[in-house]
Amino acid sequence: MRAEPLAIPGCYLLTLPRFPDARGEFRKLLHAPSLAALGLETGFTESYVSVSHRGVLRGMHFQLPPSDHAKLVTCLVGRARDGLLDLRRGSPAYGHSLSVILDGDDPQAIYVPRGVAHGFASHRDGTALLYYTTSVHDPECDAGVHADSAGVDWWAGVDAIDAPVMSPRDVALPAFAAFKSPFTFHEKS
Repeated sequence: MRAEPLAIPGCYLLTLPRFPDARGEFRKLLHAPSLAALGLETGFTESYVSVSHRGVLRGMHFQLPPSDHAKLVTCLVGRARDGLLDLRRGSPAYGHSLSVILDGDDPQAIYVPRGVAHGFASHRDGTALLYYTTSVHDPECDAGVHADSAGVDWWAGVDAIDAPVMSPRDVALPAFAAFKSPFTFHEKS
């Protein structure tokens, strides 16, 4: 596994090992020792898969303390622009966002630390993202900020979507500017 630090501290783009042969391909999606060697959390307790049509915009999601969590996200099928927004007060990247393309044909994953919001725009029908989280879903702590306030160009590199498909919950999320963050940045020791 190769790890590339991203512009938001604690976020990594991981290139996952793949083993092609005459039958197809085998991919390793999670290797806790490699993550631990980077000082990242490895205690994943739950996983999810979302499948989205082209033009779907999901996010920006996170869980509030005490149920906050780190995430590991990869694209199994399709293509998505994955967006991250730093919500940690005191972080050198507080309020900054970044995005990367995750593609099912290119085995990569994004490591998202606690206090960083996550969302994505589906660029192809049938886009399937797999998430691992370090805490179980807690509806009382489930939160987010509106995707349009994250500063991500969700449709860069593809034909723009005039009206992305969003859940009523995501449409009603507050703008980042109105969000009072409970997250604090902590440097690794």
